[in-house]
Amino acid sequence: MPRGTQRSGSRPAGRVRGSDSAPAAARSPVERLRVRGTAPLPARGGTPAQRLRRLVRRARRAWDRPLTAYYLLLGGSLLITGLGLVMVFSASQIRALSDGLPSTYYFRKQLVAAVIGTVLLLAASRLPIVLHRALAYPLLAGSAFLMALVQVPGIGQEVGGNTNWLSLGGPFQLQPSEFGKLALVLWGADLLARKHDKKLLGQWKHLLIPLVPVALLLLGLVMLGADMGTAVVLAAILFGLLWIAGAPTRLFAAVLGIGAFMALLLVKGSAHRMDRLSCLGATDTGPGDICWQGLHGIYALASGGWFGSGLGASVEKWGGLPEAHTDFIFAVTGEELGLAGTLSVLILFAALGYAGIRVAGRTEDTFVRFAAGGVTTWITAQFVVNIGAVLGLLPIAGVPLPLFSYGGSALLPTMFAIGLLIAFARNEPAARAALAMRQPVMRKKLAGMGRKSTRRRG
Repeated sequence: MPRGTQRSGSRPAGRVRGSDSAPAAARSPVERLRVRGTAPLPARGGTPAQRLRRLVRRARRAWDRPLTAYYLLLGGSLLITGLGLVMVFSASQIRALSDGLPSTYYFRKQLVAAVIGTVLLLAASRLPIVLHRALAYPLLAGSAFLMALVQVPGIGQEVGGNTNWLSLGGPFQLQPSEFGKLALVLWGADLLARKHDKKLLGQWKHLLIPLVPVALLLLGLVMLGADMGTAVVLAAILFGLLWIAGAPTRLFAAVLGIGAFMALLLVKGSAHRMDRLSCLGATDTGPGDICWQGLHGIYALASGGWFGSGLGASVEKWGGLPEAHTDFIFAVTGEELGLAGTLSVLILFAALGYAGIRVAGRTEDTFVRFAAGGVTTWITAQFVVNIGAVLGLLPIAGVPLPLFSYGGSALLPTMFAIGLLIAFARNEPAARAALAMRQPVMRKKLAGMGRKSTRRRG
């Protein structure tokens, strides 16, 4: 063909590829989409808006992956526990020295509890769901027995005005009500799942009995020891289970109203609880320094600034803030690590809450749905009660920050509950398939690392 002759079907001379003047049939699909304004985003570069949309799309894809909840639960819980150990070490040194103990006394006890709790978390994450359901009834019976044993004169011990402790000999104590939270979640989930399978939850009698009477029994045993904070968390677990079970709004509102009325009577019948209620929004310590703890918690948070005064440099832990390593450890965190540290803790707990809701919402197993919802309600409610008290938005209830505050009795069942959520996240069909695909890859990597190390030795 002569050089000047144009081929059949080729572009007319003088036309530029992708220009608006080119005929529609001669443009590629990408060019036609670009003319319409809907072209796919470039792999790199682009305008700031395009880069932002690309980042959002990647974040959504990563967020929707099958193992997202698994990694959030495992990583988030370990990060919270690790940061909690650091803050317990910092916040408890002055208290230990003032009690005539080594400065690392409380830290070492918490470290032992964290190691045991990690073993429980890993064990719970590997147990099949059938065994979790089998643990429900023995755990409930054992917790109720120990909670009743606390009220026997001469056996139960009083700590901070609450008689909810058992002595295990030496410096070790046990608070059975913390295990009662886990027992109520497992037993309530198993009970509601069985009734759901038999299609009985549509009847209000089967919805409430025996769940509500057993929960009221646990609440009564806790209130005999005057522990209002733990009672609030147990009540939140009960309401969470009823909500997930689909309780009618009127029935749910009635139970909630009765619970609020009983709580009001208990608060009015105690001068100490009324004093705590009167400290909401207080700007001074009040008569008899009844608002001392709450006010100094606000002082600690206010003096932290953006990045805090530095790890170990808290002033309030030198005696101004009671229970600096337990109920008010979040205030010391704000003073030493500032707003950055407190926001990090809030984000980690928000990630745990999201992961728990995601596990409960995606499963087809009714027991998994009830148990995951119950654990998420428990941790979220306890977190809100503790943070609300430190911020002065709620009365001080003496509730530790989950996974973060000092206390082995609270840490062990909470880590087991997180392991329960991890087990549920692992058992999702898509998560099981993703984990199964990664096992050969990990084996190849480990084998390759082994061969490299052998060559280096040779």
